[in-house]
Amino acid sequence: MPIRAEERDRYPSDWRAISLAIKTVRADWFCECMGECDRHTGWCLARHGRQHPITGSKVVLTVAHLDHTPENCDPDNLRAMCQRCHLSYDREHHAETRRNTIAARSAA
Repeated sequence: MPIRAEERDRYPSDWRAISLAIKTVRADWFCECMGECDRHTGWCLARHGRQHPITGSKVVLTVAHLDHTPENCDPDNLRAMCQRCHLSYDREHHAETRRNTIAARSAA
């Protein structure tokens, strides 16, 4: 997933290398989600560049921060995920961010 401009400074300068290593060396271009996304149980069967087994769309493998903290690039905090799993995993975090943004705008 693209990094939002306002979040870019939170990522380490070598983020591309870190995320590439997670996707290639550890995950071998497969989604590593084991149900953390609440969309399936067991392993997700999606593989980068191939047709997604559920949606049929072309899979883009991303790297998720399990604690939603871009500064924390410990390999145990990172998981290669297809875009479907990543968006589902981040759903609550995105909703909270949206609520905070709306509240901040209302207060201003």
